[in-house]
Amino acid sequence: MSAIIASPTRKAATVRRRPLAAALLVALALPGMAFAQTAKEKELEARVAQLEAMVKQLVSQQQQQQSQISEVKTAQATAPATAAAPAAAVTAGAAAGNPPAPAKPTIQTAPIMATANPGTRFSYGGFIKLDASLTQTNDGDIPDGTVGRLFYVPKAIPVGGGRTDEGGSDTDMGVNFSRFWFGADTDLDSGDKLKAYLEFDLFGGGSTAFTGNEIATNTYALTLRQAYVQWNNWLAGQTWTNFQDTAALPDTVDFLGPTEGTVFVRHAQLRYTNGPWSFSMENPETVYTPFNGNMGQVQGDDGEMPDLTGRYTFKGDWGHFGIAGLVRQLAFQNGPLNQDSDEMGYGVSVSGKFNLGKNDDIRYMVTGGSGIGRYIGLALSNDAVLDSTGNLDNIDLIAGFVGWRHVFSPKLRTNIFYSRADYDQDTALTGLGITKGAQSGHVNVIYTPLPKLDLGAELIWGQRELENGDRGDLNRLQTHVKYNF
Repeated sequence: MSAIIASPTRKAATVRRRPLAAALLVALALPGMAFAQTAKEKELEARVAQLEAMVKQLVSQQQQQQSQISEVKTAQATAPATAAAPAAAVTAGAAAGNPPAPAKPTIQTAPIMATANPGTRFSYGGFIKLDASLTQTNDGDIPDGTVGRLFYVPKAIPVGGGRTDEGGSDTDMGVNFSRFWFGADTDLDSGDKLKAYLEFDLFGGGSTAFTGNEIATNTYALTLRQAYVQWNNWLAGQTWTNFQDTAALPDTVDFLGPTEGTVFVRHAQLRYTNGPWSFSMENPETVYTPFNGNMGQVQGDDGEMPDLTGRYTFKGDWGHFGIAGLVRQLAFQNGPLNQDSDEMGYGVSVSGKFNLGKNDDIRYMVTGGSGIGRYIGLALSNDAVLDSTGNLDNIDLIAGFVGWRHVFSPKLRTNIFYSRADYDQDTALTGLGITKGAQSGHVNVIYTPLPKLDLGAELIWGQRELENGDRGDLNRLQTHVKYNF
């Protein structure tokens, strides 16, 4: 009996050929043994049951190991040659009775979205930004909830008759300019390249009694900034106008900074780019001043020709230089009065960034033209003015900015820049209450205590002047906390 009990040390294959249970039953059937179970027999049966459970566990483990080895061999046969060595290591470990090590992460070959092209790469990013500002004006108050309270907008500077005792001081805070973007890039087997891009911020409507206001929930709606698709050299959708050089813009704390001196338009277009050259057909929109309308602004989209632009950009280690041209049709129609007028507008813009050294650069832009008012300074002035017979008369302008950027250390930098725009208005048509020009000066300091986290403060002085000589000033301390991701 002791020999039988010691049998668990035998190999599992031997156990399968000679089951222990059968051997023990034969032993129990020897002459002289009775059918009645004694206490010793019950103890023996319990041991037999325990041994059978151990045998089953050993057989199960062996079957699992054999299955793992088979899976690894199958993976070896189908994997690329570069994966052969790791697969062999897994096989050796499995053969030794050890479970295979977890596989290393690999680049996804199947699209995340079932409807996407195979091999599409998805990316996303943006930033969370808290803006806080203290604004003082000397000739009236900027209404709460308007864009002039959120960032520097020259045409929002109050000019109310030269009285300096009706100014205002306001503090504002918000996260409206937080941003999110999503991109999808595909390299096709044909060699073609496809790209899709979507970009939003929170600077939209929605601050109403039902969706949110500054009293309680401060809810804001998504605003579309950019949405386009690129196919090789072609772009179709909404993005920055080809007439604008975004790479020349200063490093600012304010949303835009040198607003009056900057080309700033995003709209729908079809663009072709080849090396340093780019050409576009863009959405036309005429903005005009009614006859004797002073600061009135009327939108008209009666033009049949798209705005046409061309740009050349030269780049080097020293920085970049760009020159762009714009040709457009201005149009006005008034059916009931039988008035129909159109004029050609044009503009030229020169811009760039010049590196003075490792830690310093100069950024600049100068733009001049006739009938291009909506492209400059967030439409600080209009494209044209109507005369008494309904004919358009172009408004000429010149605008620009220059700025200096200095990096003290990887965590600290500063920017100083000046911006200005001047308009040649025909006051016999516009009246004397229209903007003659605007200017601003900016000084900021931006500190980066942690990667991607900026703490910034900017002092802004702005001034708007009317044709009648009245001026309004703005002084603002603009701050932000901005985390890029």
